[in-house]
Amino acid sequence: MNKRLAVAFTGPSNSGKTTLILKVARKLIHDHKLEVAIIKHDPKDKARFDVEGKDSYKFSDTGAEVIVTSPSRTTYFSQKHAELDEMIRLFNKFDILLVEGLKNLPLPRISVFRNSIDKEYFPYMNALAVDESVMLNDYEIPSNVSVLDLNSIDEIISWIFENAKTV
Repeated sequence: MNKRLAVAFTGPSNSGKTTLILKVARKLIHDHKLEVAIIKHDPKDKARFDVEGKDSYKFSDTGAEVIVTSPSRTTYFSQKHAELDEMIRLFNKFDILLVEGLKNLPLPRISVFRNSIDKEYFPYMNALAVDESVMLNDYEIPSNVSVLDLNSIDEIISWIFENAKTV
């Protein structure tokens, strides 16, 4: 694959977004032999990557932009909000970028729901990934929205290959 593709996933807390992204990423990496990058939005600033007292925390706590590098990984800590194109530039190379959250980004979007669908997501979604816990007949799904089986990773990956945005 020579073009870089990006797709976003959205949905309420505990809908299964992270689980789905993990399954999609693993399959793209192991079965399709693609390089995958992931951006996760943390709207409530809850994620903790750093432990108080450690050097990386102390450096980051100064307000500086910090990169921690080791033989097995490089971690980037930024004190500023970054736009999508800035974040994309941080990744050396990838075939597919999976974004969790950030529903205002101009990316094709799969919304993930279990049990019920929040209709407020309709304007932001291009596809709807649900399992048998959702009664689709109870909703008027917009005609431009693809309905995907949340448990069929192959179906979701096929949709991504057909609909993801080249970045």
